Amino acid sequence: MRPVFLQDGNEVAFDRARVVVFPVPYEGTVSYGGGTARGPAAIIEASTQIESFNERMISVPSTCGIWTEAPLEIPDASTEQVVRRVAERFGDLMDAGKWVVMLGGEHSITPGGVAAAAARYRGLHVVQLDAHADLRESYRDDPWSHACAMARCLDHAAIHAVGIRSYGPEEAERIHRGIPGYHMTPAWELGREGWIDRVLEGLDGRPVYLTVDVDYFDPSVIPATGTPEPGGGFWWPTWELLDALFRRAEVVACDVVELAPIPGLHHADFTVARLVYHLIGLAVR
Repeated sequence: MRPVFLQDGNEVAFDRARVVVFPVPYEGTVSYGGGTARGPAAIIEASTQIESFNERMISVPSTCGIWTEAPLEIPDASTEQVVRRVAERFGDLMDAGKWVVMLGGEHSITPGGVAAAAARYRGLHVVQLDAHADLRESYRDDPWSHACAMARCLDHAAIHAVGIRSYGPEEAERIHRGIPGYHMTPAWELGREGWIDRVLEGLDGRPVYLTVDVDYFDPSVIPATGTPEPGGGFWWPTWELLDALFRRAEVVACDVVELAPIPGLHHADFTVARLVYHLIGLAVR
């Protein structure tokens, strides 16, 4: 039986689905802890233990109809070629009228989703929840590395980065000099008075692609990721941010990336699965 997200009895055929879960188990440029290729399968498996009733929305979001794609076949190719393959399939799904949530895999796949969305929504913005800036122009001679993901996204859209707390000297120089179309809310500002309004400034009514690198969260929430950074986001404040984002902007698609499952540690997989289902709920609310 093909693994499907949630498995609560509300699964539908592709043609009837409003939401598509799109697994992309790509892991080609990780630089510390590995295992992100196992992330999509772990999220889908954990999702089968989630209650379909959303206690904050007082609804069952899965009744919208969810289709789970087969995992994208990853060719023996460069990261750039993989990203282009992601963009092609992501675009096909959007053209079919689906709201797409892509499951990674490493963060290098995100520019594929952003490219597809930017080609279909003029004036697209990207909201990035992440511990790392990922603004290197090249890393280990690869401009398509996970460490360059947001630099490649800047080729398509403005970026609102949230929760950032780790970046290199060359990235710091670019950030402090000012990058056109780039706005950052560092992790130490999360929770301060008015922080959500500052994050969402300029996004009201705009099309948005949301990318969530799970290392955005404090490691006490999600420890199973390649480069966990202390001092990250927590569950309920992040829920409030996402709730406001989906109310104020038009979130056209999203991805959740960089889960690196740890055998025997179930709570991280379950937490990410709940996050994915919550994003689906916000999208179809």
